Amino acid sequence: MTGLILIGVFFSLLILRVPVAASMGLAAFAGIVQMGYKISVFPTVFYAAIAKYTMLAIPFFILAGVIMDHAGISKRLINLANACVGHRRGGLAVVTVIVACFFAAISGSGPATVAAIGGVLIPAMSKQGYDKNFATALVASSGGIGMIIPPSIPFIIYAMLAEVSVGTMFMAGIVPGLLFGLFFVAAALLYLRKDKNLILQEKCSLHTRWQAFRSAVWALLMPVIILGGIYGGIFTPTEAAGVAVAYGLFVGVCVYREIKVKELWAVMVDSFVSSAIIMFIMGCAGAFTWILTTSGVTKELTDLLLSLTSDRNVMLFIITVIFVIAGCFVDSASGFYLLLPILLPIIKEMNYSPIAFGVIATANFALGQVTPPVGSNLFVACNIADVTMKSLVAKVWPFLIAGFVCLLLITYMPWLITFLPALMGMKL
Repeated sequence: MTGLILIGVFFSLLILRVPVAASMGLAAFAGIVQMGYKISVFPTVFYAAIAKYTMLAIPFFILAGVIMDHAGISKRLINLANACVGHRRGGLAVVTVIVACFFAAISGSGPATVAAIGGVLIPAMSKQGYDKNFATALVASSGGIGMIIPPSIPFIIYAMLAEVSVGTMFMAGIVPGLLFGLFFVAAALLYLRKDKNLILQEKCSLHTRWQAFRSAVWALLMPVIILGGIYGGIFTPTEAAGVAVAYGLFVGVCVYREIKVKELWAVMVDSFVSSAIIMFIMGCAGAFTWILTTSGVTKELTDLLLSLTSDRNVMLFIITVIFVIAGCFVDSASGFYLLLPILLPIIKEMNYSPIAFGVIATANFALGQVTPPVGSNLFVACNIADVTMKSLVAKVWPFLIAGFVCLLLITYMPWLITFLPALMGMKL
């Protein structure tokens, strides 16, 4: 009965276009009342879902991303990539993916990556003859890499819920993130191979490339400091987030001098709002998951899925379909809280690496950011480029197809995910 109430209230509110986080919170509240618990249980489990030391990394990484964006990091990365490969046919498309990969290693967020690079690259591609909707779709799709390449906010949430190492998750995301970038580049170049409207720019001199590198070197050092510090045992992932903030402030205020002291409050408020949204989602999702588990619904759903098939490959495909559908409607934080209690026991039963599963699940939600109707990257890109959602969706399919092919590749070849952590001697 509790399960029917939970699911019924949740989906009814979604149909009424109530935000996902509020839908989960209200459904959890209804379940708590139905089971006869005191109302005070709700704030208790809400707080318990976010009051964890590991969670401190999330607002710090968000703040670091906002600081680096205001510091002019994105335009310097774009100038460097453009100086190196911008002269080639489809070069700006390649630049977009390269810069998305680098900025992903700074922000850890898909929408943040889109916002940081879209304002510069979409107009630049339009000037060089690229279809504006195609350029916007490429930026939106490439932004999803921000969830896969470390430091990744969804990896932190997954690691907490699955009780695995954040550092191992970060290391496991490097190769899959680069693979997604390669697949997006291939899709873009395939699409552009017969486009006669492209205007090729002149090849930059070695001096120009060196100047672009010198300007961007402080940005390039940030992921080196973060990941090098973590894997060198200098600081934990949570401490690394604080280091990223300090480094970002130093670069923005003292080196590039694009952040004025009087602008710091606006930067802080921007990051506070983003952090508060994520924490509210996690709190409501935590309450929803708690009532699902307490009522026994989670175990029933797990047993139901296990009864469908004993074939590991078939079960992996079923799980992928579940994540794909979920990614169309909910964000990664809500999806993890909703699905992991059901699917993690199945993964352990199949003797499948929880580290590999975490990367695969995150990749699914990364693709969900460019999948209608909820794709957050699509909405951010639409606002930046001033295009309609309908025209944008028509151009995003090549990248969705490329992404799903890459997703299936890492799902059925998990060694692509685990070999780098294994090489580093990390526990899988």
